[in-house]
Amino acid sequence: MTTKTMTPVDAREDDLPGILAIYNDAVRNTLAIWNEAEANLQNRQDWWTGRVAQGYPVLVLRDDSGVLGYASFGDWRAFEGFRHTVEHSIYIRSDARGRGLAGHLLAALIERARQIGKHVIVAGVESGNAASIRLHERAGFRITGQMPQVGCKFGRWLDLTFLQLTLDERPTPDPAP
Repeated sequence: MTTKTMTPVDAREDDLPGILAIYNDAVRNTLAIWNEAEANLQNRQDWWTGRVAQGYPVLVLRDDSGVLGYASFGDWRAFEGFRHTVEHSIYIRSDARGRGLAGHLLAALIERARQIGKHVIVAGVESGNAASIRLHERAGFRITGQMPQVGCKFGRWLDLTFLQLTLDERPTPDPAP
């Protein structure tokens, strides 16, 4: 399957081992996840179950070799006043990077966020990840904040760049449920 025809789909439980492998590779080898401890399958099961229960997507791209990448979003902050904002994550299997897969997942997440009535989608990107920042800017995100040395991994301080995309033109928020 070429990347031009790849369509993200909802993850199934049998995708979780592939998601786990991608997650743990990112923990071990990248600055995409600022955790230093790897997860186990029960952790990813609980994460997936929680997202689905909230009505939030967990999307995957698959080919014959398995899960190539996954993406999701969740509450940006767990306070009622932030209910219209979500923060997303996208992870691509190491041997599938550089093929445009993240753009397919990002476009699908944006559409899903619009479908469920979200107003803003946020990305928190390690400031040195120029490729991810460009990906978001091409999708219409704009940089809204830079936070120096707020994290650490691999024995160094990490800076965080926030980007956001406004999903609709609502002049006022919907009332609280």
